[in-house]
Amino acid sequence: MSANQSYLESARKQFLYYKTLGEKAIDQLEPEQLFIAVNEDTNSIATIIKHISGNMLSRWTDFLTTDGEKEWRNRDDEFENDLQSKEEVLKLWNKGWNCLENALESLKPEQLSDIIYIRNEGHTVIEAINRQLAHYPYHVGQIVFYAKQLKKSEWESLSIPKNKSANYNAEKFAKEKEIKNFTDDELKRLK
Repeated sequence: MSANQSYLESARKQFLYYKTLGEKAIDQLEPEQLFIAVNEDTNSIATIIKHISGNMLSRWTDFLTTDGEKEWRNRDDEFENDLQSKEEVLKLWNKGWNCLENALESLKPEQLSDIIYIRNEGHTVIEAINRQLAHYPYHVGQIVFYAKQLKKSEWESLSIPKNKSANYNAEKFAKEKEIKNFTDDELKRLK
């Protein structure tokens, strides 16, 4: 496998990992908890999802041929909470992730050095992917943190549970060394 093909595979797996992490956090919430904002300057989980989806649709639609900040995008509107149900929230979540996944699936390794634009600023395809690999996990982290706060003691850990690091490490070091993406085991654990 070429380095470029390996990079694309790694990026796909990492996006899938963070999508799954967000979904596992959302699954633990009651529908009304998606719409809680602790103050006027805080976004609810539903609003964060609306923003992520808007960004994904803008960035990944016609990814190689049009600017990543589409004329039809209204970023400010993404922070207005007008979603009414968990079903609407999840529909928007999936619409954004599907757009991203389809764009990544269509990419060829030789296109990674092509130049695309976001707000008229040139990026290689690798830089554009990396930019979003930093942006989406940032917001998924907000979702997980917020969900954990809302669930309090009822929270089911999505990472190594508290006081279980020694067990986790012992299990990992008991296996033979191998080369693989960290998400391979993490996605199995989250399912």
